[in-house]
Amino acid sequence: MTLIKSISGIRGTIGGRTGDTLNPLDIVKFTTAYATFMSRKTGQSGLKIVVGRDGRISGEMVKNVVCGTLMGCGCDVINIGYATTPTTELAVRMAQADGGIIITASHNPRQWNALKLLNGEGEFLTAADGAEVLDIAAREDFNYAEVDQLGQYTEDFSFDQRHIDSVLQLKLADLNAIKSRKFRVCVDTINSVGGIILPKLFEALDVEYQILNGACTGDFAHNPEPLEKNLHGIMEKMRQGGFDLGIVVDPDVDRLAFICEDGTMFGEEYTLVSVADYVLSNLSKNTPGTLTTVSNLSSTRALRDVTEKYGGQYHAAAVGEVNVTTKMKEVGAVIGGEGNGGVIYPESHYGRDALVGIVLFLSSLAQKGCTASELRATFPDYQIAKNRIDLTPDTDVDAILAKVKEMFAKDNSAKVNDIDGVKIDFADRWVHLRKSNTEPIIRVYSEAPTMDMADELGKKLMQVVYDMQ
Repeated sequence: MTLIKSISGIRGTIGGRTGDTLNPLDIVKFTTAYATFMSRKTGQSGLKIVVGRDGRISGEMVKNVVCGTLMGCGCDVINIGYATTPTTELAVRMAQADGGIIITASHNPRQWNALKLLNGEGEFLTAADGAEVLDIAAREDFNYAEVDQLGQYTEDFSFDQRHIDSVLQLKLADLNAIKSRKFRVCVDTINSVGGIILPKLFEALDVEYQILNGACTGDFAHNPEPLEKNLHGIMEKMRQGGFDLGIVVDPDVDRLAFICEDGTMFGEEYTLVSVADYVLSNLSKNTPGTLTTVSNLSSTRALRDVTEKYGGQYHAAAVGEVNVTTKMKEVGAVIGGEGNGGVIYPESHYGRDALVGIVLFLSSLAQKGCTASELRATFPDYQIAKNRIDLTPDTDVDAILAKVKEMFAKDNSAKVNDIDGVKIDFADRWVHLRKSNTEPIIRVYSEAPTMDMADELGKKLMQVVYDMQ
């Protein structure tokens, strides 16, 4: 079964049987449930909904079904076309819309697509709101508009430039320093929407660029998740010399990874760490009070270390962008995000945004006058092993996590956190097991001073799972 309904939206493979995959009938059902929920929540009819999509092969089909369904629900649709996830989020606010739907399966392979659902602030629905949408869909508790109340359809392709303009206006975007540095970058945009918007950003920054996999065809040149094992092409290009930085984004451009000038990975986990260091170093000079940061439980300890270096306070949240943003609002965080390369900067908006990350990272490099590898060497060095356990229909995930928690409950050397799966924290390492929101797997992330130590810890816990099956 490849239809996943979760806090991250409705996600599945294209084709197949109704109820098992993301096909036109299920797309209609969940789009209608969303429109019904938003109408009831706002107490209004005739809502204005923004729709944007990444470059996936199935995107045109899904977009047509979504837009037609919204119109059938009486909603006015603003189709912004090919657009990144953060562009669509910002477009909801800029257009003063009531909500939005992003058609993207993020880092999943080409056969997947998804509906990510936004509220009137351009932010993901909360878990409670998402559950209500799913309940409406399950009960098919909805009606469609009569002919005189059908929604209107318009197109507006101006939001790429408006997104770029908003990023360039950030207080810590040091445009003069970036332009003076004359950066030369190599960029892998994985044959999706990054190939449309990022050249416009680099031209505005006077950054010389070469785009790899730049055609927005949705026929991904390699596995689209921006992990080292998938990035040999751009890493080899960087090793040949001539570039200051390698930049990699996922298909919807909310995740960001850097490659150093020598072709080595900067480290996906260190995207947020490096940008947070830049933000904290600047804000700590002039901002009274304690600065706070947030990342999820599966992210590196390096953010905590960097935050404390500036006298700030670090907080952990459950995995999932909405959980991180909720915690950020609660503690007033100046920056936050996820260790998967997701930077959330509230001055811009409460959503992961690779464009924001790129501009702040280049500002940091330009101000410091260093290379990417030199910058990386200034941060605490941790290694994270990212493993996974594929689930079968018979897997009892709750029983597995309860067993792991029980194993360490009486271990005085470990702290157990069960707000999201089970995380076991030791003095110099940790391991986190949790069911994925986006794939039928258990993610097993572990961090330690060396990769061998991290991998050993992760595999020890994986064996516990295998022994139970």
